[in-house]
Amino acid sequence: MARKLTERKIVVASHNRGKVVEIAELLRPFGIQPVSAAELNLPEPEETETTFTGNALLKARAAAEASGLPSLSDDSGLAVTALGGDPGIYSARWAGPERDFDLAMQKVEDALQEKGATDRSARFICALALCWPDGETAVFEGKVEGDLVWPPRGTNGFGYDPVFVATGRKITFGEMDPAEKHAMSHRADAFRQLLAACL
Repeated sequence: MARKLTERKIVVASHNRGKVVEIAELLRPFGIQPVSAAELNLPEPEETETTFTGNALLKARAAAEASGLPSLSDDSGLAVTALGGDPGIYSARWAGPERDFDLAMQKVEDALQEKGATDRSARFICALALCWPDGETAVFEGKVEGDLVWPPRGTNGFGYDPVFVATGRKITFGEMDPAEKHAMSHRADAFRQLLAACL
């Protein structure tokens, strides 16, 4: 059984502003005050693991040790079926050092065109790791299935949201109202599991 989170302040172990905002929104109803790793000037650890879970744990442990507070980390990305699961854990790296997701989305589209792929199915995957300063951890993995569209549509969200249409929907995550996306996203799926276990 997972440990209960009783602390009222936690570190969101991310320097990605979009991710921090999304996680803060999910935590707000529980009276938990999130502070980002960037606000605390914590270094960004190098993501050396080969899975979403491994990288989420690595980041959460580093932030918990450095801050002395419980830490919540997310490692997430887009896995495209026809590309063998790529970009996967390298989703942010496909955006280059400038974190240019227009470039990343173009790379995905170019790779699909190069393969002559007719299967445009993909999923967003999110691993959420909660880590306490004493080293205890809990990890939850969520996903949302869908298909990729081109060209990108919408300016809401971040990352690959403008090219992803969740199964059963007609609009991209980039066109969706943030509250609607939060209710069904891969992060929301993982967060529901975390809530049931730890809150």
